[in-house]
Amino acid sequence: MQPRDDGPGAPGQDPRWPGRRNDRLQDRGCGAGQEREPEHRVVNAAGVIGDGVRDVPPAEVPHQLCALVVKLLPVSGASVSLCGSGMPVQVSASDDAAARMADVQATLGDGPCLYAAEIGAPVLASDLTTGRDVRRWPVFAQQAAEAGVQAVYSLPLGNDAVCVGTLDLYGGIPHELSGRELHTAQLVAGAMTLALMSLSHEVDIEERADHSWLSGLTTDHDEVYQAIGMIMAQLGVGSDEALARLRARAFAQGRTALDVAHEVISCRERFDGD
Repeated sequence: MQPRDDGPGAPGQDPRWPGRRNDRLQDRGCGAGQEREPEHRVVNAAGVIGDGVRDVPPAEVPHQLCALVVKLLPVSGASVSLCGSGMPVQVSASDDAAARMADVQATLGDGPCLYAAEIGAPVLASDLTTGRDVRRWPVFAQQAAEAGVQAVYSLPLGNDAVCVGTLDLYGGIPHELSGRELHTAQLVAGAMTLALMSLSHEVDIEERADHSWLSGLTTDHDEVYQAIGMIMAQLGVGSDEALARLRARAFAQGRTALDVAHEVISCRERFDGD
Protein backbone atom coordinates (compact mmCIF):
# COMPACT_ATOMS: atom_id res chain seq x y z
CA MET A 1 0.00 0.00 0.00
CA GLN A 2 1.69 3.19 -1.17
CA PRO A 3 0.87 6.29 0.88
CA ARG A 4 -0.30 9.54 -0.64
CA ASP A 5 2.44 12.18 -0.59
CA ASP A 6 0.33 15.19 0.34
CA GLY A 7 2.75 17.62 1.90
CA PRO A 8 5.75 19.62 0.76
CA GLY A 9 9.04 19.68 2.61
CA ALA A 10 12.39 17.97 2.75
CA PRO A 11 12.16 14.17 2.67
CA GLY A 12 12.99 12.18 5.77
CA GLN A 13 12.56 8.73 7.15
CA ASP A 14 9.57 7.71 9.21
CA PRO A 15 11.04 5.55 12.04
CA ARG A 16 8.04 3.18 12.12
CA TRP A 17 7.84 2.62 8.35
CA PRO A 18 11.35 1.79 7.05
CA GLY A 19 12.01 3.31 3.67
CA ARG A 20 8.86 5.43 3.71
CA ARG A 21 9.16 9.18 3.29
CA ASN A 22 7.55 11.19 6.05
CA ASP A 23 7.35 14.56 4.24
CA ARG A 24 3.59 13.94 3.84
CA LEU A 25 3.27 14.38 7.60
CA GLN A 26 3.94 18.08 7.21
CA ASP A 27 0.47 18.45 5.76
CA ARG A 28 -0.90 17.01 8.98
CA GLY A 29 1.01 19.01 11.52
CA CYS A 30 4.44 17.37 11.75
CA GLY A 31 6.96 18.29 9.10
CA ALA A 32 10.03 16.29 8.25
CA GLY A 33 12.11 19.36 9.02
CA GLN A 34 11.54 18.98 12.74
CA GLU A 35 14.59 17.99 14.73
CA ARG A 36 14.66 14.44 15.96
CA GLU A 37 14.17 14.17 19.68
CA PRO A 38 17.07 12.96 21.82
CA GLU A 39 17.41 9.21 21.49
CA HIS A 40 17.12 8.61 25.24
CA ARG A 41 13.60 10.04 25.22
CA VAL A 42 12.46 7.51 22.63
CA VAL A 43 14.22 4.71 24.49
CA ASN A 44 12.48 5.70 27.72
CA ALA A 45 9.08 5.58 26.02
CA ALA A 46 9.91 2.18 24.58
CA GLY A 47 10.85 1.00 28.06
CA VAL A 48 7.56 2.17 29.50
CA ILE A 49 5.65 0.37 26.74
CA GLY A 50 7.66 -2.82 27.26
CA ASP A 51 7.18 -2.75 31.02
CA GLY A 52 3.47 -2.00 30.60
CA VAL A 53 2.69 -5.11 28.56
CA ARG A 54 5.10 -7.50 30.24
CA ASP A 55 3.25 -10.54 31.60
CA VAL A 56 -0.06 -9.24 30.24
CA PRO A 57 -2.16 -12.02 28.60
CA PRO A 58 -2.08 -11.65 24.78
CA ALA A 59 -5.80 -11.00 24.49
CA GLU A 60 -5.51 -8.05 26.91
CA VAL A 61 -2.52 -6.37 25.27
CA PRO A 62 -4.55 -4.15 22.86
CA HIS A 63 -6.54 -2.67 25.77
CA GLN A 64 -3.38 -2.26 27.86
CA LEU A 65 -1.65 -0.38 25.03
CA CYS A 66 -4.67 1.92 24.65
CA ALA A 67 -4.47 2.70 28.37
CA LEU A 68 -0.69 3.20 28.23
CA VAL A 69 -0.72 5.66 25.35
CA VAL A 70 -3.14 7.90 27.26
CA LYS A 71 -0.57 8.09 30.05
CA LEU A 72 2.32 8.73 27.67
CA LEU A 73 0.76 11.43 25.49
CA PRO A 74 -1.45 14.52 25.95
CA VAL A 75 -4.59 12.68 24.83
CA SER A 76 -7.76 11.79 26.68
CA GLY A 77 -8.52 8.48 25.00
CA ALA A 78 -7.42 5.87 22.49
CA SER A 79 -8.99 3.11 20.43
CA VAL A 80 -7.80 0.49 17.98
CA SER A 81 -9.77 -0.83 15.01
CA LEU A 82 -9.13 -3.41 12.32
CA CYS A 83 -9.87 -2.67 8.69
CA GLY A 84 -13.05 -4.32 7.46
CA SER A 85 -14.58 -4.43 4.00
CA GLY A 86 -16.12 -0.99 4.05
CA MET A 87 -16.30 -0.61 7.83
CA PRO A 88 -13.63 -0.65 10.54
CA VAL A 89 -14.16 -3.17 13.35
CA GLN A 90 -13.32 -1.88 16.81
CA VAL A 91 -10.90 -4.03 18.79
CA SER A 92 -10.51 -2.15 22.06
CA ALA A 93 -10.54 1.30 23.62
CA SER A 94 -9.16 3.00 26.70
CA ASP A 95 -12.66 3.95 27.87
CA ASP A 96 -16.29 4.26 26.79
CA ALA A 97 -15.78 7.78 25.38
CA ALA A 98 -12.98 6.60 23.08
CA ALA A 99 -15.05 3.59 22.04
CA ARG A 100 -17.88 5.95 21.14
CA MET A 101 -15.61 8.04 18.90
CA ALA A 102 -14.50 4.90 17.07
CA ASP A 103 -18.15 3.95 16.60
CA VAL A 104 -18.94 7.43 15.25
CA GLN A 105 -16.31 7.12 12.52
CA ALA A 106 -17.43 3.60 11.62
CA THR A 107 -21.05 4.75 11.43
CA LEU A 108 -20.30 7.84 9.36
CA GLY A 109 -17.82 6.06 7.11
CA ASP A 110 -15.67 9.16 7.41
CA GLY A 111 -12.99 10.63 9.64
CA PRO A 112 -9.23 10.51 10.30
CA CYS A 113 -9.38 6.78 11.13
CA LEU A 114 -10.72 5.77 7.72
CA TYR A 115 -8.47 8.22 5.89
CA ALA A 116 -5.34 6.87 7.64
CA ALA A 117 -6.33 3.33 6.67
CA GLU A 118 -6.93 4.45 3.09
CA ILE A 119 -3.59 6.19 2.54
CA GLY A 120 -1.48 4.03 4.87
CA ALA A 121 0.04 7.02 6.63
CA PRO A 122 -0.52 8.93 9.90
CA VAL A 123 -3.33 11.50 9.78
CA LEU A 124 -2.91 14.18 12.43
CA ALA A 125 -6.07 16.27 12.75
CA SER A 126 -4.67 18.60 15.38
CA ASP A 127 -7.62 21.04 15.41
CA LEU A 128 -11.17 19.92 14.70
CA THR A 129 -12.60 23.26 15.77
CA THR A 130 -11.59 25.34 12.77
CA GLY A 131 -9.72 25.33 9.47
CA ARG A 132 -8.75 22.48 7.18
CA ASP A 133 -9.58 19.60 9.50
CA VAL A 134 -13.17 20.78 9.89
CA ARG A 135 -13.52 21.19 6.13
CA ARG A 136 -12.22 17.66 5.56
CA TRP A 137 -14.65 15.99 7.96
CA PRO A 138 -17.41 18.50 8.81
CA VAL A 139 -19.95 16.02 10.20
CA PHE A 140 -17.38 14.05 12.14
CA ALA A 141 -15.85 17.26 13.50
CA GLN A 142 -19.26 18.33 14.78
CA GLN A 143 -19.85 14.94 16.42
CA ALA A 144 -16.38 15.04 17.96
CA ALA A 145 -16.89 18.54 19.32
CA GLU A 146 -20.16 17.48 20.96
CA ALA A 147 -18.23 14.65 22.66
CA GLY A 148 -15.49 17.03 23.86
CA VAL A 149 -12.90 15.87 21.32
CA GLN A 150 -11.01 18.59 19.47
CA ALA A 151 -8.07 16.65 18.01
CA VAL A 152 -7.66 13.16 16.56
CA TYR A 153 -4.42 11.44 15.61
CA SER A 154 -4.78 8.23 13.57
CA LEU A 155 -1.84 5.93 12.87
CA PRO A 156 -2.01 2.95 10.49
CA LEU A 157 -1.12 -0.51 11.75
CA GLY A 158 0.72 -2.90 9.46
CA ASN A 159 3.54 -2.41 6.99
CA ASP A 160 4.25 -0.97 3.56
CA ALA A 161 2.31 -3.76 1.88
CA VAL A 162 -0.89 -3.72 3.91
CA CYS A 163 -2.72 -1.67 6.52
CA VAL A 164 -4.52 -3.95 8.98
CA GLY A 165 -6.10 -1.24 11.08
CA THR A 166 -5.53 2.02 12.93
CA LEU A 167 -4.58 3.30 16.36
CA ASP A 168 -6.69 6.39 17.05
CA LEU A 169 -5.86 8.96 19.72
CA TYR A 170 -8.34 11.59 20.94
CA GLY A 171 -7.45 14.94 22.47
CA GLY A 172 -9.66 17.31 24.43
CA ILE A 173 -7.94 20.45 23.11
CA PRO A 174 -6.36 21.42 19.77
CA HIS A 175 -2.73 20.33 19.88
CA GLU A 176 0.00 19.70 17.32
CA LEU A 177 2.07 16.67 18.26
CA SER A 178 5.74 17.36 18.83
CA GLY A 179 8.41 15.18 17.26
CA ARG A 180 8.83 13.28 20.55
CA GLU A 181 5.09 12.76 20.90
CA LEU A 182 4.77 11.45 17.35
CA HIS A 183 7.69 9.06 17.94
CA THR A 184 5.94 7.77 21.05
CA ALA A 185 2.64 7.32 19.21
CA GLN A 186 4.46 5.39 16.47
CA LEU A 187 6.15 3.17 19.03
CA VAL A 188 2.76 2.28 20.50
CA ALA A 189 1.36 1.70 17.00
CA GLY A 190 4.26 -0.64 16.24
CA ALA A 191 3.67 -2.55 19.47
CA MET A 192 -0.05 -2.71 18.68
CA THR A 193 0.66 -4.17 15.23
CA LEU A 194 2.85 -6.88 16.74
CA ALA A 195 0.25 -7.63 19.40
CA LEU A 196 -2.57 -8.03 16.89
CA MET A 197 -0.52 -10.14 14.52
CA SER A 198 0.83 -12.33 17.32
CA LEU A 199 -2.61 -12.89 18.78
CA SER A 200 -4.09 -13.71 15.39
CA HIS A 201 -1.26 -16.17 14.70
CA GLU A 202 -1.65 -17.81 18.11
CA VAL A 203 -5.35 -18.33 17.61
CA ASP A 204 -4.90 -19.69 14.07
CA ILE A 205 -2.19 -22.14 15.08
CA GLU A 206 -3.67 -23.42 18.32
CA GLU A 207 -7.32 -23.07 17.24
CA ARG A 208 -8.30 -21.79 20.65
CA ALA A 209 -11.95 -21.08 21.34
CA ASP A 210 -11.42 -19.10 24.55
CA HIS A 211 -10.34 -15.78 23.02
CA SER A 212 -13.45 -13.70 23.65
CA TRP A 213 -11.69 -10.66 22.16
CA LEU A 214 -11.29 -12.29 18.75
CA SER A 215 -14.61 -14.13 18.76
CA GLY A 216 -16.37 -10.87 19.65
CA LEU A 217 -14.79 -9.15 16.67
CA THR A 218 -15.87 -11.96 14.37
CA THR A 219 -19.43 -11.78 15.67
CA ASP A 220 -19.68 -8.01 15.18
CA HIS A 221 -18.21 -8.23 11.67
CA ASP A 222 -20.53 -11.07 10.67
CA GLU A 223 -23.61 -9.32 12.01
CA VAL A 224 -22.89 -6.12 10.08
CA TYR A 225 -22.46 -8.00 6.82
CA GLN A 226 -25.43 -10.23 7.44
CA ALA A 227 -27.48 -7.06 7.94
CA ILE A 228 -26.07 -5.60 4.73
CA GLY A 229 -27.17 -8.73 2.87
CA MET A 230 -30.68 -8.46 4.27
CA ILE A 231 -30.89 -4.77 3.33
CA MET A 232 -29.72 -5.62 -0.19
CA ALA A 233 -32.56 -8.13 -0.48
CA GLN A 234 -35.14 -5.77 1.01
CA LEU A 235 -34.24 -2.83 -1.24
CA GLY A 236 -32.82 -4.58 -4.32
CA VAL A 237 -29.59 -2.58 -4.11
CA GLY A 238 -25.89 -3.37 -4.11
CA SER A 239 -23.67 -3.78 -1.05
CA ASP A 240 -22.27 -0.23 -1.13
CA GLU A 241 -25.76 1.27 -1.22
CA ALA A 242 -26.95 -1.09 1.54
CA LEU A 243 -24.04 -0.08 3.77
CA ALA A 244 -24.73 3.60 3.06
CA ARG A 245 -28.41 3.12 4.03
CA LEU A 246 -27.39 1.32 7.23
CA ARG A 247 -25.04 4.13 8.17
CA ALA A 248 -27.55 6.84 7.28
CA ARG A 249 -30.28 5.33 9.45
CA ALA A 250 -27.89 4.84 12.35
CA PHE A 251 -26.72 8.45 12.14
CA ALA A 252 -30.25 9.83 11.81
CA GLN A 253 -31.37 7.90 14.89
CA GLY A 254 -28.26 8.64 16.96
CA ARG A 255 -27.26 4.97 17.07
CA THR A 256 -24.23 3.04 15.89
CA ALA A 257 -24.22 1.03 12.69
CA LEU A 258 -23.69 -2.11 14.77
CA ASP A 259 -26.80 -1.34 16.86
CA VAL A 260 -28.92 -1.02 13.73
CA ALA A 261 -27.37 -4.20 12.30
CA HIS A 262 -28.47 -6.08 15.43
CA GLU A 263 -32.04 -4.87 14.90
CA VAL A 264 -32.02 -5.81 11.22
CA ILE A 265 -30.84 -9.39 11.67
CA SER A 266 -33.29 -9.92 14.54
CA CYS A 267 -36.07 -8.74 12.18
CA ARG A 268 -37.02 -5.85 14.46
CA GLU A 269 -36.10 -3.32 11.79
CA ARG A 270 -36.61 -3.30 8.02
CA PHE A 271 -35.51 -1.02 5.21
CA ASP A 272 -38.10 -1.77 2.52
CA GLY A 273 -40.34 0.93 3.97
CA ASP A 274 -37.81 3.72 3.33
